[in-house]
Amino acid sequence: MTPARLPAILRAIYGAFGAAALVILAFMAVFFTRWIASLEPVADFLAAYPGAAPMPEGQGIGIPAWLSWTHFLNGFFLLLIIRTGIRIKGEKTPSGLWSSRRVKKRRMSLTVWFHLALDALWMLNGLVFVVLLFASGHWVRIVPTSWDVFPNALSALIQYVSLDWPTHSGWTGYNGLQQLFYFLIVFVASPLAILTGARLSAFWPRDDRRINRVFSIDLAKAIHFPTMLFFVGFVVVHVGLVLTTGVLRNLNAMYAGRDEVSWVGFWIFAVSVLVLAGGWIAARDRVIAPIAALFGDLRMRPVR
Repeated sequence: MTPARLPAILRAIYGAFGAAALVILAFMAVFFTRWIASLEPVADFLAAYPGAAPMPEGQGIGIPAWLSWTHFLNGFFLLLIIRTGIRIKGEKTPSGLWSSRRVKKRRMSLTVWFHLALDALWMLNGLVFVVLLFASGHWVRIVPTSWDVFPNALSALIQYVSLDWPTHSGWTGYNGLQQLFYFLIVFVASPLAILTGARLSAFWPRDDRRINRVFSIDLAKAIHFPTMLFFVGFVVVHVGLVLTTGVLRNLNAMYAGRDEVSWVGFWIFAVSVLVLAGGWIAARDRVIAPIAALFGDLRMRPVR
């Protein structure tokens, strides 16, 4: 065996041991939480706070069509934003350079331009979502209206970790943990991603020393990438729970606007997955370049 292959084998062994350790820790966490939940004080706590997020009676019920559409577009744009963000992180030599026709000094790689264009569409979709959320009264679904959301969130967490998952209906509302995380995504993580992304972009006023001293580019970098990882982690857990806590009812509520168990929402979801996959595949230079050229001057690097 050559010395070059030995480190690769060792990395594979370490990876297998690491995966096994994570599985063992997960099982230990489940059994420990189940033991905790069986204790009388904790059982009384779970009975007093079953996990549902407190909401004003009769408000926020149902999934309107605008919520389904903005939810899908949010996922679509976010997927491509993450894709371009990862590419920017590892891109050493840009495939093309884009420059503004109005401000010649405003130059960036083609990947960065596409990332910012997606950011703009994502923000527009988010603005529509927030406006309709408050105009329709559905804000009560994701904005806590009582301090009881915190003990209910803890109760839901205990139930999730113990695999005795809380019963809930996304049609009528969310549990406390869901509500807190949706609030964090919409009103904390998203503004952080927008603000730090703007600071890192070529559109930021570089000459304003006072604001740049307070909000340095290093601080923006330290926040922006972890925020993206938070989004990725949230999406993984969110999709996992949708698929394992009554998948047909969940998909019907979000994609078909129905509070029932049938296959309608599933097939709409399947089509949306194909659209997401198509967007991922289409997000290539030969597709992006002609679009970028409509909004500025583009110089592509010759392909060797």
